[in-house]
Amino acid sequence: MRFKNLSQLKRPQIFEKTLGSLPQKLAMTSYAGHKAFKICELVAAIFQESYEWYGFTLAEKARPELVVDIGLTRNDLNLSDYATLGGDTIAAYQETLPHDLIINGWIHSHGALHYKSFSNTDADNHRTVLNFVAAGTRRPLAKRQIAIQDLQLLVKDSFTDEDLRRGSVALITDAPITEARILETIYGSFCYCVVVGDGGWHNQEIHYREKGILSGYTKVGSRAADLLFIDTDKTLTRVDIDLLTKEVEEKIRPNLNPPLETMERM
Repeated sequence: MRFKNLSQLKRPQIFEKTLGSLPQKLAMTSYAGHKAFKICELVAAIFQESYEWYGFTLAEKARPELVVDIGLTRNDLNLSDYATLGGDTIAAYQETLPHDLIINGWIHSHGALHYKSFSNTDADNHRTVLNFVAAGTRRPLAKRQIAIQDLQLLVKDSFTDEDLRRGSVALITDAPITEARILETIYGSFCYCVVVGDGGWHNQEIHYREKGILSGYTKVGSRAADLLFIDTDKTLTRVDIDLLTKEVEEKIRPNLNPPLETMERM
């Protein structure tokens, strides 16, 4: 067959079956949202100055896409314009959680700064958290055919060494077959990233990773996301605020005289 032009050539259609999806919006209970902004208020009130702080967004294992609480870990360093986050910190905090809760992202404040976007330092922290939470938020997204142009179909106990030399992949079956498809699972993981500030503003992104279990296909990206508050029966009580006040006093570590090398502007 002759083709008049290359536009007549078509690639073989690859079979793919969608099995699931990653969150498009960041869902958070109203309780968790109120708690995040209360931490901002307490930091400013206790230390008489607005500092950055960071914590983790928490979810139930059975429903990792919904943030149900904010976990305040002991911060490595708090300045007026800088917050650091290390992998050891994440692992240590996960060990303190009940078995039915997981970390599904991180949240931090820019305090009184008027910078309402994510900084380069934040981007580094996004990657750190995604690497840690990926296993807990992983879900199958699709079954996708692996395109193999020279697949060798062989029968058990009926092939030779020369048969094995042919083709890039060999499929050995217990009976003769004439056609086969190899499908791999594409898994997706996600991580929530939230920044808040004094005055009640917030911004959020969802970072994600897709990976093929056989081919090594990998896709990493992020998207801006709307914040959807979900009302539940749980509210932030006076007792909760008293306990949260003690947590802030113990876990936020203002550095009033930071060395120049730790000062990183947005």
